[in-house]
Amino acid sequence: MIKAELVKELRERTGSGIMDCKKALQETDGDLEKAVIHLREQGLAVAAKKAGRVTKEGKIDAYIHAGGKLGVLIEINCETDFVAKTDDYQCLCRELAMQVAASNPLYVDRTDVPQERIDVEKSILETQAKNEGKPEKIIEKIVTGRMNKFYQETCLLEQPYIRDPDRTTKDLINEYIAKLGENIVVRRFCRFELGEEG
Repeated sequence: MIKAELVKELRERTGSGIMDCKKALQETDGDLEKAVIHLREQGLAVAAKKAGRVTKEGKIDAYIHAGGKLGVLIEINCETDFVAKTDDYQCLCRELAMQVAASNPLYVDRTDVPQERIDVEKSILETQAKNEGKPEKIIEKIVTGRMNKFYQETCLLEQPYIRDPDRTTKDLINEYIAKLGENIVVRRFCRFELGEEG
């Protein structure tokens, strides 16, 4: 028998529905931490199912930081204007704008990185590995690993989430997709820093 207090605590921590929380606790024998992980994994499954759905509603949000010296505009799309007006959606927009302000990504995800930029990065990393005296047979693996690091640093969706570095920004969005029941897509963003050259 799962206690109501445990269901309530899991719901507060994850934002998932009561029945989903109860089911997760039953499947994990009442272990709260395992239930959180279970719900997060389910969220990824929900997000994958919704990924192809059209997102034409949403919001352009603005975030100004550091006494007006740093600002972000970000467009985040969802499926309906109903969801776009919810507090949860507004919260997600704010979190993502703050992420852009703090982490200064250059692209939304790795598919946005121009091929010529990828080629240049790979060439630099390959040369570095050779200069470090790495054996030829493992250079490709080293370059792949370092390219993944490059994507983590420059792509918003792959960056560690500023409030919880154990999760990526994509994980955060997936949790909101599961919570709100709609596909959510970061369309674009722009970060401005006072005195920065264009």
